[in-house]
Amino acid sequence: MARTPRGVRQGAALTLVFGTVLLAGAATGAWGGPTTAPGPLSADAAHRPAGADLSGADLSPQQAEQLVASGEDPWAAYYSPQAYQDFTQGRYLGVGLSVGRGQDGSTAVSQVQPAGPAEQAGIAPGDRLLHIDGVPADRLPVTEVVARLRGPAGADRRAGSMVALAVQRQGGPVRELVLRRRLLAAQEVTVAHPRPGVVRVAVRGFTDGVAEQVRAAVRGAHGVVLDLRGNSGGLVEEAVETASVFLDGGPVASYEARGERRELTAAQGGDTTTPLVVLVDGGTMSAAELLAGALQDRCRAVLVGARTFGKGTVQQPSRLADGSVLELTVGRYRTPGGRSPDGTGLIPDAPLPAGGTPEDAAALADTVLSGLGRG
Repeated sequence: MARTPRGVRQGAALTLVFGTVLLAGAATGAWGGPTTAPGPLSADAAHRPAGADLSGADLSPQQAEQLVASGEDPWAAYYSPQAYQDFTQGRYLGVGLSVGRGQDGSTAVSQVQPAGPAEQAGIAPGDRLLHIDGVPADRLPVTEVVARLRGPAGADRRAGSMVALAVQRQGGPVRELVLRRRLLAAQEVTVAHPRPGVVRVAVRGFTDGVAEQVRAAVRGAHGVVLDLRGNSGGLVEEAVETASVFLDGGPVASYEARGERRELTAAQGGDTTTPLVVLVDGGTMSAAELLAGALQDRCRAVLVGARTFGKGTVQQPSRLADGSVLELTVGRYRTPGGRSPDGTGLIPDAPLPAGGTPEDAAALADTVLSGLGRG
């Protein structure tokens, strides 16, 4: 899931970091456990080795919150029991919109959840997000935009809390809106068919079951656009299983945790022939970068869009005595070609020209896909 650095999180956020940002984060929103030990790693978390002594497990919730707030680990995160369950099961507190950062630095709405507070207020994809509670959105990192859309940490983060937004449609007046946050079911996967034989699959975060949804969506397609824009990450296992849809075995990524190198590999039998384009932008983070980097290094896909966020660290969850969860950074991952996106991001093979819009990126992806099909 995506994360806000140096912040105590009571829920998982859509565009935060190596997790998954829901329709409320970089996309703007929050995600959100297991009933016993937090098993699956979030893209912010790696696989938990059997019998491992997880640092932080003996801390009290108060100590865990203090550790996260200290900033020593910029990607550390703390979840209440309910918030962690919400994260892994794809629920989040937010207003039902995703945002992306354009190459000109502007912040635009990339997706709006049907029947969510944002849609009900008349916000639409392509609208520019100008202010959040009076603060200019363009001056904030994407992670901070997501955090502000989700609301303050702690007890004040709750359904029914309000957020004031200023939005503007191209050529139109600035609209001042006040939205009430709700607990929403994330729509991690949406499917469109822009033309016969072509499927566009947008994945906003990697929660339980996403890989199977992607597999079902692309079955029988003659061309695929995998849209990872605004995807802040999520469960590493789901990202690896999604890679397995398009790879026939082989490496997806590797990471080191406490001095031990571990390999993440794709399952055999994936589709390696259907033309594939992956759309990325500055909101593509963590587990989404892991997936995009694997497909790029394995020469399986052409990356189109803008440079990705650049989060290449892995977090591992520890269950505290009261059922809450503390995630701490345990290492960095590398793509099959040995690259670390941490701090630099991934460079698209076909970059979007300066000033290009989300619609321009989608059109470029379709053009590239057409060329792959002819090839």
